[in-house]
Amino acid sequence: MNSSRIGAIGIPAAVVAVVVMMVVPLPAIILDLLLVVNITFAVLVLLVSMQVHRALDFAVFPSMLLVATMFRLALNVSATRLVLLHGYAGKVIQSFGHFVVGGSVVVGLVVFLILIVIQFIVVTNGAGRVAEVGARFTLDAMPGKQMAIDADLNAGLIDEKTALKRRMEVGAEADFYGAMDGASKFVKGDAIAAIVITFINLFGGFIVGVVQKHMPISDAISTYSLLSIGDGLVSQIPALLISISTGIIVTRATTDGDLGTDLLGQFGRQKRSLQIGGIAVATLALIPGIPKVPFLLVGGSVYLISRRLPNPDEIPEVVEEALDGPPPPSPDSPEGLAPEMRVEPLELEIAYDLVELVDPSRGGDLLDRVRALRRKLAIDLGMVIPLVRTRDNLELPPSTYVIRVHGVETGRGEAPPGTVLAIADDLDSLPGTPTVEPVFGLAAKWVPFELRQQAELAGATVVDRSSVITTHLAEVVRDHAGRLLGRSDVKSLVEMVRASDPVVVEDLIPGALGLGEIQRVLQLLLDESVAIRDLVRIFEAMGERARSTKDPEALVEAVRGVLGPAISAQWAVDGRLPAITFEPLVEHSLLEALRAGDNGTFLAIEPAQAERIAMEVAARAEEGEQAGDQPVLLCSAPLRPAVRRLVRAAAPRLPVLSYAELGSQLRVETIGVITLAQHAEV
Repeated sequence: MNSSRIGAIGIPAAVVAVVVMMVVPLPAIILDLLLVVNITFAVLVLLVSMQVHRALDFAVFPSMLLVATMFRLALNVSATRLVLLHGYAGKVIQSFGHFVVGGSVVVGLVVFLILIVIQFIVVTNGAGRVAEVGARFTLDAMPGKQMAIDADLNAGLIDEKTALKRRMEVGAEADFYGAMDGASKFVKGDAIAAIVITFINLFGGFIVGVVQKHMPISDAISTYSLLSIGDGLVSQIPALLISISTGIIVTRATTDGDLGTDLLGQFGRQKRSLQIGGIAVATLALIPGIPKVPFLLVGGSVYLISRRLPNPDEIPEVVEEALDGPPPPSPDSPEGLAPEMRVEPLELEIAYDLVELVDPSRGGDLLDRVRALRRKLAIDLGMVIPLVRTRDNLELPPSTYVIRVHGVETGRGEAPPGTVLAIADDLDSLPGTPTVEPVFGLAAKWVPFELRQQAELAGATVVDRSSVITTHLAEVVRDHAGRLLGRSDVKSLVEMVRASDPVVVEDLIPGALGLGEIQRVLQLLLDESVAIRDLVRIFEAMGERARSTKDPEALVEAVRGVLGPAISAQWAVDGRLPAITFEPLVEHSLLEALRAGDNGTFLAIEPAQAERIAMEVAARAEEGEQAGDQPVLLCSAPLRPAVRRLVRAAAPRLPVLSYAELGSQLRVETIGVITLAQHAEV
């Protein structure tokens, strides 16, 4: 039978047997055997607690402490039954009552009380306090540890498997110290129970001996007192060993060695202190009346041992030779400063009071939502956005979060604890802090979480804090997707296409275009919210157009021509595409003003006329949005890039499409026409 089967069957059976022992009488010989088992088990627990390198290596200790306590109490009950019934509880208890304390009731009581004081006042109280403080500090440190793990994961320093393992260790550590905080009460209760049981045995034995067995008072006191003291001693010695083990476990720091190795190693580094201590102890022998031999013997031994220890300046060299790999770089060296100098592509900083949003133990799910957002954006945009480095920033105002792209702040918002965001035009009836929804600029209010249902009944759209931050982050990523597409990302996309359609890549790279030119085209597409999922057709269009020109604008328009139906379809609803168009005369005038420049085409018109066109387009777009539509601006294909540059500042969210990009399945509905007749001719 293997160990797992023994643990699955034998241990539960032993626990049940412990409970049965409290009810079923045991023969004296069985009791002797179990008492020896109890002492042996306590010695083994003490040795194991001294050998572990960290507390989690003995994670079963809290549960084992309960079982050990119940086992000792069951032995106390069985011994009490034999003492009171037969005046005899086996040879183990009898030997502890006669031989260990010399058959003296007074000596036995004094020794027993001293053991109780040591266990109850010194060891148990100290271990309980350490367990309580350790549990509190461990729970308080959990959010920071979780954020550190997620930061390492987002930075690519560790993989998902390692991050999961470290999260489990953090959770296990918190569970362990929390369990130890409660389990230490078992030891305290055991000490109290030992005192009560011993005095019950004393008085109960005296009454049984005198009243039932008609023994002389002196004989009754002598017999039952020694048996009671023997029972108390044989129980308290294992209990003291278990208490010491508890103290060692809760005070154990994580090191690379066991307790004995660490103790000798750390004492061995203090050669000068040992020398001074040995000389000081030996000097005490010079005081008149002080026994000279013990002080000279101990002091001389300590001094001789210290002389054989290595010098402190030699120890670092030995440690350095024993280490695997090169030593870590100095914090002030270029290698040490490099990680701090690195600018992350995408960062999310949160204030100290928002840490709960990233702490799973407190219900925080922000990091899970960010990971889900990366998957969704990868499907929507066709690119894998960089890992989002999430960290706390003590310099931020309370309840504030900041989104950075390449170190530049591109978004900021608030998410007050204990609130939800209610979005509606009229929220005067609800208490809270008025604000503006960070993505679309809608009127909103942060209301207490308890009023969530009331806000929904008032017709408001209620959003939790994690959703607000995630939505804001998604919008920032969409607006800056082109900046987030790096050269290495482009290379990965090219290799992905090479694996499925190698001919397309061979026709494009390296003869037609380089990675930098491909990156520029893809960035321009992303800047106009064009997904780059269909890379095969994108590369085919680029390769064909690159035979005649490598101008980025021309390459982008070639790609848009191929992807036109898909581009226009993403702005349509149920096949209906609301559109703003130019009056034919205006569009004709714009075509005549079209010029080619170093950075693409532009409109050679007066600044005042350009401003009127941009403002008129923005006004028509706003009217369409107020009517519930998401309009697009339509123009001829040659005009599209220049018109997009013209209206970008006034209407940044307005898509600009060419007539050539319209799919045959769409029904175009004109909701506005740019005439400019009331201003001036272009």
